[in-house]
Amino acid sequence: MKKIVVVRGGGDIATGVIQKLHRSGFKVLVLEVERPTSIRRKVAVSEAIYENKIKIEDFWAEKAENPEDIYRIWKEEKIPVYIDSKMEILKYLKADVLVDGIIAKKNLGMKRDLAEATIALGPGFEAGIDVDIVVETNRGHDLGRLIFKGSASENTGNPGNIMGYTVERVLYSPENGKIKNCKDIGDIVSRGDVISEVNGEKVLSKINGIVRGLIRNGTEVFKGMKIGDVDPRVDVDYMTISDKARNIGGAVLEAVMIMTKDKN
Repeated sequence: MKKIVVVRGGGDIATGVIQKLHRSGFKVLVLEVERPTSIRRKVAVSEAIYENKIKIEDFWAEKAENPEDIYRIWKEEKIPVYIDSKMEILKYLKADVLVDGIIAKKNLGMKRDLAEATIALGPGFEAGIDVDIVVETNRGHDLGRLIFKGSASENTGNPGNIMGYTVERVLYSPENGKIKNCKDIGDIVSRGDVISEVNGEKVLSKINGIVRGLIRNGTEVFKGMKIGDVDPRVDVDYMTISDKARNIGGAVLEAVMIMTKDKN
């Protein structure tokens, strides 16, 4: 019988994890909030909450309306995405492994006794206390390193460097309100182009590049919230999972194999 891995969060990084586990033969269930705010939506299974179904590379994710749906979707060799931010499903469904892939930089209810094995991505967790294993998510030499005691490196607040650009790549909301997008993911933009508007305040691209991530049109946002990013590499394939997500996905797969190897 296939082992069940429950993943909290269906953003782009978590999707790299989800793909690796699904390909490797695990039954993967994704838990999401009612209104996900993923930026790189083309490669985030969280979009299934809005679209009902989404295909990412070689797999399908589908929204599950109830626990019965979860089993039907598994039977169809797809990945169920279920609204359950408080992990209530764990009272009825026994998870062999629970992965926190929210990457909120803090612990949002993760406990070591919620599953046979527990894994968390990034800062905000202590391996051996909150979870069994923490995975480093900070770019650099230690990206994807498994931490069996202690925590991942602290959040630097600095986006990764791409072609010399860091903070310039990221788009933030200038106000509280509902976002109105003027561009879409995949659009080529120039410095100064209007990407979105919030309460009449324009969000301008600071660099030339391609819109790689952009929060859903009509989403309620707050001042300073990350709403998108522009990649200076205009030929980047925004429809495929990123190198960082694949790296972290491989690390989680390794962690899962370590935690389950004596229980096969």
